[in-house]
Amino acid sequence: MNTINELCSTPESRRDYEWEKKFLDAFVQSKVELVKEDPVQGPDGWPYIFVKTLDVKSPGEPVLKLLDWLKDKGIGLVVNPHKELPDYIFNYGMIWNFAERKLLVQDQPQQLDEPDKVEFKEGESIFFGCPSKEYLPSYVVRVLLEFFDQQEVENPRVAIIGKDNKNYDLCFSLESLGNPPEQEHEGILEALSWFLPTHYSLMLISEEAVAEFYLLSSLLDA
Repeated sequence: MNTINELCSTPESRRDYEWEKKFLDAFVQSKVELVKEDPVQGPDGWPYIFVKTLDVKSPGEPVLKLLDWLKDKGIGLVVNPHKELPDYIFNYGMIWNFAERKLLVQDQPQQLDEPDKVEFKEGESIFFGCPSKEYLPSYVVRVLLEFFDQQEVENPRVAIIGKDNKNYDLCFSLESLGNPPEQEHEGILEALSWFLPTHYSLMLISEEAVAEFYLLSSLLDA
């Protein structure tokens, strides 16, 4: 079994999907040193805790304990930021996905064809409903509500929509976001994706196309 420091020494050119799985498995069992106690704003504008990996026998902060703390804060994680390229960057969605499912990323990489285009054909069965607590835990909802409050969005509304009653898209109501122009949609989806696991699919959609949306805040009491 590779140690975390052996994996961090792997050249960038050899860091494939198998390396990533080994790194993530080793990382969650390791300990780290906090570079700074407080979050640091990354180049992407999101808050991150910076950490350095340690030798196996070195005292430090258990990664499992740190991930549990981060899940309630809406903060990401950067591993070995002192390097020219950090060894790994975790968005917030990856962190809470681990808290819920013990996975930082899904087992298999997902390939999507034109993920920003979804067509509903006449007569086609569409499944929709309110996200469950398993899909969006209350602590994640609180983090999202804080983000929307910073964006001066008072009452964001959501729904989950799918065509096969198995795979769903998390949809945000365009009207509740203030009907932003279409050229801003990609940037909004990119921002929201930081808060969600890598395998979640997102859409912005008009309430005219869906029978019912739900206040995001109502998921706190669901």
